[in-house]
Parts: sequence; structure tokens; C-alpha cells
Amino acid sequence: MGKVIITVGREYGSGGRYIARLAAEKLGIPFYDKELIALAAKEGNLNENIIENLDETSSNRFFYALPTSGFMPSTISTSFDLTMNDRLFLLQSKAIKDIAEKGSAVIVGRCADYVLRNRDDVINVYIHAPLEARIENAIKNYNLNPANAKKIVEKTDDTRMKYYNYYAGRKWGYANNYTLSVDSTLGLETTVDIIVTAAKSKLDK
Repeated sequence: MGKVIITVGREYGSGGRYIARLAAEKLGIPFYDKELIALAAKEGNLNENIIENLDETSSNRFFYALPTSGFMPSTISTSFDLTMNDRLFLLQSKAIKDIAEKGSAVIVGRCADYVLRNRDDVINVYIHAPLEARIENAIKNYNLNPANAKKIVEKTDDTRMKYYNYYAGRKWGYANNYTLSVDSTLGLETTVDIIVTAAKSKLDK
């Protein structure tokens, strides 16, 4: 059987994480989201509780100064004057590459599409939905206060956008960066089925 790695970028409130997990379950392959924090913490000997607050947030340092590939944790040192955000990105990138080498998987966020850009066994998915639908979903499923739900949704999206644009040097949500761009208001199960169908097609090649 072949191998496929599915990376999933998602707008907040689109149901992207839930969709990614269901797709992994239907395909019978591992799912990685917050698990990447634990892997990075272990690899870099960092406190998991501390770095969780830095997850998918960008550094303020200029992009060109950041080494983005080929670095092992032993080379991540103060000699590069890296921020903790940068160290976390590099450690998660290494974890993502290690996961991809081992077999099929679904990986959520963390610029995984960019990290694995040189592989031909990857399907890059971006899950989005209209703002009002995402606000409604966030209120229902994330227990957000309706009074400030819109602000939280937009702020979370802005954080993810800055993280992706900074570390990948690409535009977050731009269709050309992805194999599939799906509006989840088609229905969660429908969106899952689209991803699963694409993955099986990749496996059959």
C-alpha cells in the first residue's frame, strides 16, 4: 500500500480540526495536532506547558534570518539568536518530517504544507467557511461568548495568518498553495469525504 500525508490548514471555526481527525479515522492513519507540541518539547527538552502558549505564533524577527530546513535540534542554539517561537517552529518542523518518513498521517497546521513542500506524497488541504458561519460554529462548539465571538474568531485567524506568512513566506489561504480548498459549509461529512477520496486517489497512483 502507498503512503499519503495530508496537511490541513484551517480557518478558526471552520471545523477544520474535527474534519481532519475524522478523515484520519476513516483512512485508518495517525492524526497529529497538539501532539506535535509534545513531540517538539521532548525533542528540544523544553517545558510543554510553556511552549503550548507559543504554538502557531510568529516571532518578531525578520524572516530571512531564520534557518528553515535541514537543522537538527542539536544545532538550534543561541548562536543563531533564535527566539523561543523560532526554536519551536524548527522542532515541530523536524517532528513533521519524521512523521512523514514513517508513514501516512494527517497533520494539522504548523506550516506542514510548507515543511513538506518537496515531497510528492502530500495532499495539502485548506478548510474555510464564511465568517458568520464560523462565528456561529465557534459559539456553539467552543462555548464562546456571543458578545465577543467575532473578535476572537478574527484574532485567531490573524494569528494563524501571521504565523504562516512569516515562517512559510507564503500567503495563508491562497488557493495555489493547496491541493484542495474546501468550504466546510458543504457539510462536515461531505468535506471529510472529499479529503478521503483525494487521499485514496493518491494512494492508488
